[in-house]
Amino acid sequence: MTAPRLYVDSADVDRVGALLAAGVVHGVTTNPTILERGGRTAAEIPSLYERWVGEGASEVFFQTWGGDAASFLRNAEGIRGLGDRVAVKVPATAAGFAAASALVRDGATVLVTAVYSVAQALACASIGVRYIAPYLGRMRDAGLDGARIIARMQAMCEGSGTDVLAASLRSADDIVALREAGVPYFTAAPDVLDEMLLHDVSDSSAAEFDAAMVRLGA
Repeated sequence: MTAPRLYVDSADVDRVGALLAAGVVHGVTTNPTILERGGRTAAEIPSLYERWVGEGASEVFFQTWGGDAASFLRNAEGIRGLGDRVAVKVPATAAGFAAASALVRDGATVLVTAVYSVAQALACASIGVRYIAPYLGRMRDAGLDGARIIARMQAMCEGSGTDVLAASLRSADDIVALREAGVPYFTAAPDVLDEMLLHDVSDSSAAEFDAAMVRLGA
């Protein structure tokens, strides 16, 4: 089984920086909504990339835009020019699939985002994209069995070089359940990642250890 990998899905530079500094995430994922929510602008994308790479990100994801294949490709060029740790996100639309295929042929690292069906996942694998991002929370909001669908996506892509990078994860339990189903990669907001890392009993145990060391004269 592929080793699991965590990403932080945020443009909050302080919280992203803390997670990168701690070495618990592989990289950073964003999309236009996340950038807007974080108070960032398109003009800041190059500086965000430089900052996060400098803080230890192995991969940084930015989404191309424009609505048609030509615009997606034109805007993707600027993203690709940021550096060798960047990945281009492309939406799972007809124009997006055309752009993703061209980007893959040109050697880009591509993630197709907002993938909602197993058929879309199969199409992504057929054109050789590196990642697909289904949105678990949004699937559930739409009345879909998101965990089952995402597990089928990963099974469909097995051995193709395309892997699920699950998104819209609203709890640590979401990540654990998808991992048990074979999904390798996960991106989540800082609060969800903190939930994974922290537990009250762990904290109290650590405090007991420290107190014992004080009594031992350390």
